[in-house]
Amino acid sequence: MTEKDWNEIRTNDSWAIFKIMSEFVEGYEKMARIGPCVSVFGSARTKPENQYYQKAVETSRLLVESGYGVITGGGPGIMEAGNKGAAEGKGRSVGLNIVLPFEQSSNQYVNHPVDFDYFFVRKVMFVKYTQGFITFPGGFGTLDELFEALTLMQTKKIDMKPVVLFGKDYWSGMVDWIDNVMLKKEANINLKDMDLLKMTDDPIEAVQHINNFYESHPLRPNF
Repeated sequence: MTEKDWNEIRTNDSWAIFKIMSEFVEGYEKMARIGPCVSVFGSARTKPENQYYQKAVETSRLLVESGYGVITGGGPGIMEAGNKGAAEGKGRSVGLNIVLPFEQSSNQYVNHPVDFDYFFVRKVMFVKYTQGFITFPGGFGTLDELFEALTLMQTKKIDMKPVVLFGKDYWSGMVDWIDNVMLKKEANINLKDMDLLKMTDDPIEAVQHINNFYESHPLRPNF
């Protein structure tokens, strides 16, 4: 690589700041008008006949009935299920869609779309404008979003928010490992950190966990 090539890369990096700024501004302006929401995470690969898709629809409909909107990544699978449940309940159905060369466009149930080029900007919106997290089975992206939220709460960079892991069969192995290895064997987290997680297989229990939290905490966005 020549010095000219390197200087061109650095120049392009500098100009990218303005694109990043514009995404933050647009995201803040749109999300601030929507009202209290709950983020629903999960795999884009989950099919409509899957039990978790159906449970995500039901859970999201219950969230709307409790006065929340639903925020998803706007794509297929669990994201679509979350938006579908919110739309069927005639509530706020937010899709934070990431623009990729091979996918994805917002699913048909999104009534508040916001598009992003940068994953990290989108993750800020997931955290800043949500009152809680319900995480259905998913892959690396789902884990990334889950542990981002847990890390920010653990380090007190954001206020405490309720976190639900939906699907005991799916999540119990990970939670057992966190408890037995991360906590008890290696002492890499504190005992109170385990209190951040609530596992369930019941949509009613998932939504009730969030409602119970806000009986003693204010509804407001972070930072």
